[in-house]
Amino acid sequence: MRISTKGRYGLRAMFELARGYGKGPLLMSAIAERQGLSRKHLHALLTSLKSAGLVRSIRGPGGGFVLAKTPKEIKLSEVLSVLEGSLVLVDCVASRQACDRVSGCATHKVWRKLSETIEGVLDSVTLEDLAGQGVNGHSQLKSKKKTRKVSRCGKPAIRRQDGASRGQAKKGR
Repeated sequence: MRISTKGRYGLRAMFELARGYGKGPLLMSAIAERQGLSRKHLHALLTSLKSAGLVRSIRGPGGGFVLAKTPKEIKLSEVLSVLEGSLVLVDCVASRQACDRVSGCATHKVWRKLSETIEGVLDSVTLEDLAGQGVNGHSQLKSKKKTRKVSRCGKPAIRRQDGASRGQAKKGR
């Protein structure tokens, strides 16, 4: 699955609306400027989000766009489903009729589990979570999993008991 520009930009717009939640409507031009988006593209995204009931528009002086629900009630999976459609990796996960080999396919379970994991992560993150991540929404969400150090070549770095990596030991460092 590849999230398109539509999905990424839509999340950025929703991030701005979540940050401004409770402070009144935001002008489309303000959202576009803060997130570096074209107004034309943003208008199309906001129209889709409005049709799905995630955003409301307010006309007239002092008007603009607001979230239709609280940031805590809107999951990233909802936003991406509206803008991207199905979030599954391969068609056979959404519909077993998409492939006649599903019943004997060695990889079907992998694709299903991977799709479920991605959807689970997107279901677990709300706009409120995203809005709490920083001014531009670029800082990473806290993960419960430990990360591995990676060497320059992309392989996991293996540390010896003396603290040197495998590569440093060979070079005499």
